[in-house]
Amino acid sequence: MNSFSSLPLTPDYDSWPIEADIVSVDHDARGVTLGWSDGRKSRYHGIWLRENAADESTVNPATRERILDLSRLPGWPEIAAAEIDDAGALCVAFAAEDRHLRFHPGWLRAHDYDNAGDPEAPLVPVRLWHGGPGADPDSLEASGLLDTEPAGDAEEAILAPALESVLGKGLVRLHGLPTEPGSLEAIARRIGPVRPTNFGLLFDVKAKPDPDSNAYTSIALPPHTDLPTREYHPGLQMLHCLENSVAGGEAVMLDGFAVAEALRQRAPAAFATLTRVHWCYANTARITDYVWYSPMIRLDARGELLEVRIADFLRGPLQAPFEEVEPAYEALMTLQAMLREPHFAIRFTYAPGDLVIFDNRRLLHARDAFEGSSGHRWLQGCYMERDEIRSRYRMIQRARRQRSHCHR
Repeated sequence: MNSFSSLPLTPDYDSWPIEADIVSVDHDARGVTLGWSDGRKSRYHGIWLRENAADESTVNPATRERILDLSRLPGWPEIAAAEIDDAGALCVAFAAEDRHLRFHPGWLRAHDYDNAGDPEAPLVPVRLWHGGPGADPDSLEASGLLDTEPAGDAEEAILAPALESVLGKGLVRLHGLPTEPGSLEAIARRIGPVRPTNFGLLFDVKAKPDPDSNAYTSIALPPHTDLPTREYHPGLQMLHCLENSVAGGEAVMLDGFAVAEALRQRAPAAFATLTRVHWCYANTARITDYVWYSPMIRLDARGELLEVRIADFLRGPLQAPFEEVEPAYEALMTLQAMLREPHFAIRFTYAPGDLVIFDNRRLLHARDAFEGSSGHRWLQGCYMERDEIRSRYRMIQRARRQRSHCHR
């Protein structure tokens, strides 16, 4: 087995296991073809190799960020020679610079674009779900989360499955967390930075006098995403139960992607309309005025669901071409009726110490009305971005790879 200590650095901070050894190298002026011990063949362009080298002429060793400007090379990075060195690394001589650069075989294999699948595939497969009577969200015991060392194995044991549920299903519920006001911030920062909004870094969800949102009343809330009035509405939301002794107020969660896919199958014209027409989302409060225009359902370049923006109480007057108005409302009402179908919804009651984490661009959340005089209901909430949960999950995967290296 190769000596890891003698292998070259990679242009990142990750650890890349060697799944197979390089056993053959062929090259011409423009590229290299590698043969692997498991029979795979991989082709790499010379210019791609030159830009992705890990030496000090290419990346800053302190930051691993690229400093190379390809346009400043003395010529196209043609390959004069290529071979496997004694450590099992690929060694390439670039003629124009008279420079020899080495490439880690595990990193090359992991970035084999000649044999790659979808490089933009989600970190965790997206799994659509339905609710119905007796259905519950993925739930985990997390009572020791704040007692663990940040980025330690014990924290990872709680966070890894939680993040997988959020990435795959858009939702997870954690039990047994502290109920002290403000503890949500410390919990959230175990994942990443919190996104402040006009409602604050943390916001209190409870009935209060002179409310500036329907959420701060005891009335029922229909299925919705939060802050669709923003250009980038938050990708992630956390709701942490501190108190709950009221009658009613049951939480409701729906997979907006599952509803959208059902709409695509049942009423394709309505689905197409809601991906095309730009609705006005507006929150014109006393001291703020947020407005954004967007389709209710957004797809990515591959036609896959990217986000939903659904919040009847935060829609402003529709400003669409005249001939689109009636089809838009017909599509909207078809969707609204589907949101009332009970088989889409999970219903549950918050217990103090519960925390739900959900994808705010995918999940719809709602609430039954509650009787405010029957007790106290106090949730604290915060927002962050999808990027933070993906970054945290990648860091957990990196730590696992590094441990795997140590055990080799």
